[in-house]
Amino acid sequence: DRYMASKRSLIIISLVVVVIIAAIVGYYLSLPSPTQETIKIGFFAPLTGPASADGLAALNGALLAVEKINSQGGILNKKVELVYYDDQLKPDQAVAIANKLIQQDKVVAVVSGSYSSTTLAASSIYEENKIPLVVAYAVHPGITANKTYVFRVGMLGETEGKAAGWAAVNVFKAKKVAILYDNIPFGISLAENAKAIIEKSNATVVYYEKFDDPTRDFTPWLTAIANIKDLDVLIIFGYYYHAQVVKQARQLGITAQILGAEGFDSPKFIELAGSDAEGVVIVTDFNRDNPSSDVKNFISAYKNKANIDADMVAASSYDAVMVLAKAIQNAGSTNSNKIIQALSTLENYDGIAGKILRFTQGHNAVKIMTLQVVRNGKFSFYAEISEPSIITPSR
Repeated sequence: DRYMASKRSLIIISLVVVVIIAAIVGYYLSLPSPTQETIKIGFFAPLTGPASADGLAALNGALLAVEKINSQGGILNKKVELVYYDDQLKPDQAVAIANKLIQQDKVVAVVSGSYSSTTLAASSIYEENKIPLVVAYAVHPGITANKTYVFRVGMLGETEGKAAGWAAVNVFKAKKVAILYDNIPFGISLAENAKAIIEKSNATVVYYEKFDDPTRDFTPWLTAIANIKDLDVLIIFGYYYHAQVVKQARQLGITAQILGAEGFDSPKFIELAGSDAEGVVIVTDFNRDNPSSDVKNFISAYKNKANIDADMVAASSYDAVMVLAKAIQNAGSTNSNKIIQALSTLENYDGIAGKILRFTQGHNAVKIMTLQVVRNGKFSFYAEISEPSIITPSR
């Protein structure tokens, strides 16, 4: 009897142990696996309002990058989730989004697909909270100045302006140059640096004027420019929605070479300027004729996704997400300081929007730039700009 009782007790104990083990296993199986978690990356851009074409291009570029990353297994064996918001091109909205991304969404890092005014306003929030911010294409120097956690993969306004001035003198052999620019940080920075480079050469800036951003009738400025004898190059620093300036210039008989910059780097510019866009050359870092298979695949995938040709904004936003992902992977962690260290040591990265040779101590990319010309209604390669004194930011 005692033997049977002991055996019965052993069976009961064994069953209890099995039940407990099953309960424990069931509990842990119900918990989300680490591989099921996502790495959240924040994103903001002007998805509505006057700059919505750029904002949507930026978002589509970023989403393509996330799709590419996740198709290759994600980062650190985790899928990437892009948490994005519309800043409406309003600095206060960009600040509110920054606080939401950090406090509510708990992102590990952020990409700016927005302009300088909004990115500059928000950059301090990310810096204060030690959240890495990678800027796609905003040019203002203050965005990265004296900041540990902010990097820029696009062109700094200084280098872009210098490239335009250099091209006017060295590519187009200009002796007389006129400069007309949008009176906002973007236009001011480019114009000042273009003028400085031109004045260091044998050329002369014979006209230098600004216009306010809402302007659509450029007749007063262009009439004065049309009266300049033997003008070689007209540099215009504006955005794609200022395309009327090109139409009006041609209507007034201005035959000088028109040279723009990244603000014109949009299929919308060609659409709005029409046939008058033919022959216009822009400074950009996105070479559509790059033979790289990555670039060709991006252009094709973007057209399929957005039903419009890819532009610099889309390519730069794609690069910003990919560079950030590479930094997280190289760091082996989502720790902010480790991500920053990985970004700081990144070299010779073949981006869609130009090769990033390295980042300066001020966290600005040193990268190859190109001139693109509008030919048969599309941007095509015209020349490369790799002069170290031009492409290297001094800040």
